[in-house]
Amino acid sequence: MTDSRFGARAALLCLALAAVGSAPGSGEDLDRPPFGAPGSPVQLRESDPGLKRALKFAEDRYNLGSNAMHVRRVSKFISASKQLVKGIRYTITVEMSNTQCKKSAMLRTCDFYPEPHQLKREVCLFEVWDIPWQGTSTLLKQKCQATEEPRPRETNKVEDLHPSAGQPLEASAQLLGQFKEFMVKYNKVYSSQEEADRRLQIFHENLKTAEKIQSMDQGSAEYGVTKFSDLTEEEFRSTYLNPLLSQWTLHRPMKPAALARGPAPASWDWREHGAVSAVKNQGMCGSCWAFSVIGNIEGQWFLKNGTLLSLSEQELVDCDRVDHACGGGLPSNAYEAIEKLGGLETESDYSYAGHKQRCGFASGKVAAYINTSMELSKDENEISAWLAKNGPVSVALNAFAMQFYRRGVSHPLKIFCNPWMIDHAVLLVGYGERKGIPFWAIKNSWGEDYGEQGYYYLYKGSNLCGINKMCSSAVVN
Repeated sequence: MTDSRFGARAALLCLALAAVGSAPGSGEDLDRPPFGAPGSPVQLRESDPGLKRALKFAEDRYNLGSNAMHVRRVSKFISASKQLVKGIRYTITVEMSNTQCKKSAMLRTCDFYPEPHQLKREVCLFEVWDIPWQGTSTLLKQKCQATEEPRPRETNKVEDLHPSAGQPLEASAQLLGQFKEFMVKYNKVYSSQEEADRRLQIFHENLKTAEKIQSMDQGSAEYGVTKFSDLTEEEFRSTYLNPLLSQWTLHRPMKPAALARGPAPASWDWREHGAVSAVKNQGMCGSCWAFSVIGNIEGQWFLKNGTLLSLSEQELVDCDRVDHACGGGLPSNAYEAIEKLGGLETESDYSYAGHKQRCGFASGKVAAYINTSMELSKDENEISAWLAKNGPVSVALNAFAMQFYRRGVSHPLKIFCNPWMIDHAVLLVGYGERKGIPFWAIKNSWGEDYGEQGYYYLYKGSNLCGINKMCSSAVVN
């Protein structure tokens, strides 16, 4: 899995270098929705019809080429993406396990072994090249590795970790030192020695990725070790991001907001005016949509009533029947859910748990309400003017550069940050300039130990990472 994850990152980096070298300004082609930059990978859900066909093809080829007596089937979907490459290339990571069917039996249904030790699990990476108009499919790559049952022993002892074979001793010692410091700082404990070794390898690959992002950043940002540095890209996306945001067919039409009168001030920051609550932490839950919307409503309530309340995200996670709790959601749905519920409780009355629970909303504890919601202009100057006059704005963006962001103004190449593949909802609280670099000030929901005291600063002025695509606000009359 580590190889496929880093391969995807490396391929994207190579693609960016080629695009920048051969066609300056070609990043503007990203402002259209089909697949993003030509050849760039698009993450897929397990239910994607094309993916299902490609996976069935890979599964059949796997069994044809195997000397095993029993048929193996996919027992766990891990991740998948597709790229347009004179056809469609699928990159699929799954777990394969033994069934009770012998290959000679040719049965239609095959159950897995109930005994774990007979499953003989493997994690497999398949690459399938599909040309639909020719009706042909080719298995380009198959790489499988057996998985073992984890030992029931936890470890946080870095001294026992084993550096990769072939590494220079000095480099290995430096890597182990960095990893030990990371584990201590973020209180990391792993379930087994094997898991600790695996996380060390992922950490090492992530250091290389952060270095590449750093070398190509056009702003003043610093990238490096963060609390997410032991996660693969797939783990990070599935745990902390929100794939539903880029599914435009799911979006509910919203009323357009009136344009702000007059030009925007040169800079503005609602933190300086008391409209922004403390940074919160969504935990290992894809509930960023709830934090973005709640942050906006906290600001709107403050501007109308003069009181800054910390309102409940958990109420939305539990009681919004349209969105998918930790599986993602849309701000437009969240506003509507709050209207139907009749308002929001405070954080202290309905505290955050970080997972879906039974809805415990009590109308008698409503502390704030909204009347409706609206969508803002997609022009950054208009967004600035509206924000300065009316309060913090719920927005969404492509979070490509955020996993390893530490500080400064982030300005990734546009080809890295496809504006049509937004996957994280945040709160726009202000804008300004640092040493001549214009920025958006963004309140994130990954805790105060992320970025600059919980904030991310993104280059302002080129619709970077789709920051202008989904700007909205509640209305409190």
